[in-house]
Amino acid sequence: MDRLETDIVIAGGGVAGLACAAAFGSAGFNVICVDPAPPVTDKALEGADHRTTAFFQGSRRFLDEAGIWSRLEAHAAALQVMRIVDAGGEIAEPRVVKDFDAADISDLPFGWNLPNWLLRREMVARLAELPNVDFRAGTGFAHMVTRTGEALVTLTDGTAVRAKLVIGADGRNSAVRQAVGIDAKTTRYGQKAVVFAVTHPHTHNNVSTEVHRSGGPFTLVPLPDHDGKPCSAVVWMEHGPETLRLAALDAETFSAEATERSAGVYGPLALVGQRQVWPIISQVADRITAERTALVAEAAHVVPPIGAQGLNMSVGDMSYLLDLAKARPEGLGDAKMLADYERRRHPEIVLRVRGVDALNRASIAGGQVLRDARAKGLETLYGFEPLRKTLMQLGLGAR
Repeated sequence: MDRLETDIVIAGGGVAGLACAAAFGSAGFNVICVDPAPPVTDKALEGADHRTTAFFQGSRRFLDEAGIWSRLEAHAAALQVMRIVDAGGEIAEPRVVKDFDAADISDLPFGWNLPNWLLRREMVARLAELPNVDFRAGTGFAHMVTRTGEALVTLTDGTAVRAKLVIGADGRNSAVRQAVGIDAKTTRYGQKAVVFAVTHPHTHNNVSTEVHRSGGPFTLVPLPDHDGKPCSAVVWMEHGPETLRLAALDAETFSAEATERSAGVYGPLALVGQRQVWPIISQVADRITAERTALVAEAAHVVPPIGAQGLNMSVGDMSYLLDLAKARPEGLGDAKMLADYERRRHPEIVLRVRGVDALNRASIAGGQVLRDARAKGLETLYGFEPLRKTLMQLGLGAR
């Protein structure tokens, strides 16, 4: 059988994989991107991803260079302030409120929030503009054999592809990671997240708010207005059985319980659209490279949805990899490039996964003594300005 030839095969057509294909394609590399499930790009269709993604400043630059940001900007809600609310007292009301304002460290907002289904729509449209990118929705990665100078990839439709580099962007159960024999350490918290959108009477003023009580954070992230009312995306993390109970409630009862869990910070919440439930884990791959292979995004790491770290860490992976490719295009996928990627990126991934793990464990705390200690820790951290600004920079991806 004749083989196709390309520079890069990207396995995974989620937000990370599509962004990766657009970035490498915009940089002039020939790319074949595959995913067994065609992307759902209409929020009204079954299977649409109703989660949202907040892109920090560095991620926006990456999307701009990939030719995507111009498509997204009009739909984005700015995140000017990250507000932490501790409501861990005897009753569910704010007792400690601290605002981390981007103006303290930057002339720009922390980031911009967008629905995942819309990201897929605009990213697929961008790929269609790039003649050197072949996006094959409905076709997946089957297996591969690697050699010193190339990877021989077989797709699920039987197509054979010869490539210089294979990028695994195919999620936490990555077939690429399994094909090259890389293990991953997984931490399970007994949590799930209910993901949904709400309207509320009080404007969010471009403030992203995390309300901590027990079970995990309740996070409201700004969205553009819905039917003339202020709107936010919500990620409500709780113990697994409780999450399933919440997801099964009728809309009115669910909205009332969500309002109580939010400590009333935006007034009464009204559910908009569907609810989805997602498992919460941490995961980190033992390594992120193999011969002619690099792992990015959830193939390399998974973190709980705290501080908008997940997708921004993924963009960090792709930025590192793209910089190395552009610096030595003749060495695309070779041992030096991949060794540099492993050395420069994997230790940072491990540290960030550990950091988010610690934040999640603190947020889960249910006992009153532990909740009081968490509130005291928040006040202490906020009160020391140099530390506060350093943590804000690190949150944005500073190294």
